[in-house]
Amino acid sequence: MNQPLRIEVAGETDVGRKRQHNEDNFAILAEFGLYIVADGMGGHASGEVASKMAVDTLQEFFEGTADDPERTWPYKMDRSKGYEENRLITSIKLANLRIYETAQRNSKQRGMGTTIVGMFAVEDGIYVAHVGDSRAYRIREGSMELLTEDHSLLNDYKKMKRLTEEEIANFPHKNVIVRALGMKDSVKVDTQFQVPRQNDILLLCSDGLAGPVSDDGILKVVLDAGDDLSAASHRLIEAANDSGGPDNVTCVLARWIP
Repeated sequence: MNQPLRIEVAGETDVGRKRQHNEDNFAILAEFGLYIVADGMGGHASGEVASKMAVDTLQEFFEGTADDPERTWPYKMDRSKGYEENRLITSIKLANLRIYETAQRNSKQRGMGTTIVGMFAVEDGIYVAHVGDSRAYRIREGSMELLTEDHSLLNDYKKMKRLTEEEIANFPHKNVIVRALGMKDSVKVDTQFQVPRQNDILLLCSDGLAGPVSDDGILKVVLDAGDDLSAASHRLIEAANDSGGPDNVTCVLARWIP
């Protein structure tokens, strides 16, 4: 029998160099195998309300369903997916509805929303779920792969027509998100299943990291930190701030060890 791999985790968030307050939130809920990064939108503190509401809703739903698997869910299960994947999707859909309804009730919070990227470790692998442009990367054997696809206007343009590097760099609507929690009363959640190997690292991050720091730059920082995930997360934030720190920056790193 192969020994199951353990997960070690570190995470950090920072306001960055240009913003007055931090609208990002993250959570390391190791007891559920659940790790989340959320990047709030809406300014005037309502972005941080939305991202915190997302994190809190997932935690609450996972706590409630851990003790009572028969508990009635607010959404029907998708029969094409297993229990665990449905559990993750349902928690995110519930967060979406709560944010949307709160914003509808309170004119000051109208238009607030948040991206979310999460990892849920189950017995035989992990589910990665996301909405928006917060990302999940996998680092394996010295190379890095982007697992998620940004729900952004820029990415839609990239798919429709081949943009040059210069056109991408000068794209005027880089920060326009086409899918996020809180935009409408329902949301489509993208999920995938991955089977981590020993020494794999999964990185969850807000666009405050993936925007200013290139993929090669991110990979170098993580590899240079060796086995120290806390140092890696701290240095990733430093790298974003050294590149101007235009946004709040958040990362969670998970590594599989024997």
